[in-house]
Amino acid sequence: MAFTLERVRQVAALVLGGSFVLIGIQHFIGPSFFDPIVPDVLGFPRFWVYASGVVEVVLGCTMMVPATRARAAWAMAGFLVVLYWANLNMWINDIPLNGTTFSDIAHAARGMAQLAMIGLAVMIARGEPRVKK
Repeated sequence: MAFTLERVRQVAALVLGGSFVLIGIQHFIGPSFFDPIVPDVLGFPRFWVYASGVVEVVLGCTMMVPATRARAAWAMAGFLVVLYWANLNMWINDIPLNGTTFSDIAHAARGMAQLAMIGLAVMIARGEPRVKK
């Protein structure tokens, strides 16, 4: 099996999509883990935790299906941009997760990971053929 760019995109879509599904499920199994990082201005943290969990599961599933992959990848990139608000809130307000606060370096690393996921989603989206109506 040759490792072509297309093959890399396919594997990346499966890994990223599968990871999103697992993380989305975690929003329902342990929502109290995510509640603290929801920005206060939004209110109702549990609603936003569940809502983002649904979005993550849907995007993850649709990312793994070739027919919906391109649109899902673009949507995932946009979602990751919006979702960074919670991570930035955690950093600015020094909000602990499981009783542990992160160092500035750890927060910066999380930001770089977020950028890498956005870049990966865009790479996947740009490589997928457009679905014709």
